[in-house]
Amino acid sequence: GLLVVAADEGVMPQTREHIDICSLLGVRRGLVVLTKADLLPPLGAEWEALVRDDLRAAVQGTFLEGAPVMAVSARSGAGLPELTAAIAAMAAGLAERPADGPAFLPIDRAFSVKGFGCVVTGTLLSGTLKLDELASLLPGLPGPFRVRSLQVHGQSVEQVRAGQRVAVNLTGLQTAQVHRGMAVVREGELAAARVLDVEWSLLPTVPQPLGRRTRQLLSLGTAHAEVSVRLLDVEQLRPGERCFAQLRLAQPLAALPGERFIVRGSSALEGRGHTIGGGRVLTLDPPRRKKGAADTLKPFAEADLPGRITWLLTESGYVGLTEQELFGRASAGPRELSRTLEQLAAKGRVLLVDKERRRYLSAEVFAGLSARAIALLEAFHHRHPEREGLPREELRQRLGVSSERTFARLLGGLTEARRLELPGEVARLAGRRASLDARGSSLKEAALAALETAALAPPTHAELAQALKVPAERVVELLTVLVSEGRVHKASELHFAASAIDALERRLVQHLSTHPSLTTLQFKQLVGQSRKFVIPLAELFDARKVTLRVGDTRVLRKR
Repeated sequence: GLLVVAADEGVMPQTREHIDICSLLGVRRGLVVLTKADLLPPLGAEWEALVRDDLRAAVQGTFLEGAPVMAVSARSGAGLPELTAAIAAMAAGLAERPADGPAFLPIDRAFSVKGFGCVVTGTLLSGTLKLDELASLLPGLPGPFRVRSLQVHGQSVEQVRAGQRVAVNLTGLQTAQVHRGMAVVREGELAAARVLDVEWSLLPTVPQPLGRRTRQLLSLGTAHAEVSVRLLDVEQLRPGERCFAQLRLAQPLAALPGERFIVRGSSALEGRGHTIGGGRVLTLDPPRRKKGAADTLKPFAEADLPGRITWLLTESGYVGLTEQELFGRASAGPRELSRTLEQLAAKGRVLLVDKERRRYLSAEVFAGLSARAIALLEAFHHRHPEREGLPREELRQRLGVSSERTFARLLGGLTEARRLELPGEVARLAGRRASLDARGSSLKEAALAALETAALAPPTHAELAQALKVPAERVVELLTVLVSEGRVHKASELHFAASAIDALERRLVQHLSTHPSLTTLQFKQLVGQSRKFVIPLAELFDARKVTLRVGDTRVLRKR
């Protein structure tokens, strides 16, 4: 950074504020430039000495302490060659900004060019952009918009990289839609955020501590927004101290993990300006954190890439994160990210639960999910010993697992470990079978007897419950056990005794052995009952692969 001070004015309040801002933004090297040097002789030697003393005092304890003070004059040209050489030497010693992260270009200007349409400009903070790539503008314009052309300092290029000043021509976009504070990102890599986990510090020059909850003005990239600040690990933030906090934004903003920000107060500090502090973004759109959550954030703030990935996946719970979502949150290049995920998977710290979408879960979270599934089934068997198992879909909903592939991976892992069995559409603990007490066994036999007596015109659940003098829910449980034992068959919402179904099947097979097909009317005559029973029975024999429906008739399946 260059700290520019006019020789005839000296150190001003904005000078001190700009030093604070550069320090908070992570600037670590710089030069001090004293401009209008041609005005110094008339002001006298004492004036220049006074200005230089003020500058030394202003930069004391900052990244500019000890930096050379270079006097220059735009009018005479004095000192400009030396300043140019000093800038070049300092720039040569700086590492290039990494260009393998998500593309992120905060927009500082937008205008129209005849024949080309909307052009936006800014400094690319992260990643790369190429011609013909699809981009989004955050917040509010997901697009996608095609990158028609790129320029760096007026020269057309095919690709731009982090650290460069860039002009981007986007198709399908109206200049009126764009405003300063938006950011150009590659489609699908990042989303606008309303909540940020941050690490931030208060300037030592702030006159009094900040309370646990305050409202401030946030400067992030080229955007400004009111935020509600909630401290997470202290009751108040004292001047010169650092803490973790959660920021709630008045409106969504584009943000990048690791990005630096500035916080400004409502009133100016004496001799310095409105800046009161700043820090860096840790995570985007995190859950609401309780007091003391700093113990949760500190490991992430200090972790290496494997630690950050594991932390993010643990934080995401049963939903997990895709590799693309991790790319936008873990501050790592795609190759490094893929390699690290493979290493973590090999060590058993993460699990790939969806190969198609490349979705990962924390192994610790998955182990907890498995334990919950076993506990739910144990509780279910204890409450309903007469039932064969818990329906799989009900188990998924009780666990709160939205992804069917994650649930399938869970069931597969527990089955492979011989902790679970999956008969039909239910899940049960390995080795566990339906069992009834003496009263339950008696009711089960009574229900079977009623069905055998009714033959092909069985009672409804409500009628059977009335006959047995038990609740309808109990009847369903008894019938479920009978179905699992193979003594009853379910057809639609009806239950038929297996003996009646077997007898009907023999008659049906005998008829079709001597006739090429069977109409619905003929099947109704064979059954001897109304359509209420005939339709479910016909569908049952189709499902049992006894018959095959061909148009309006049924034929005997080849066995």
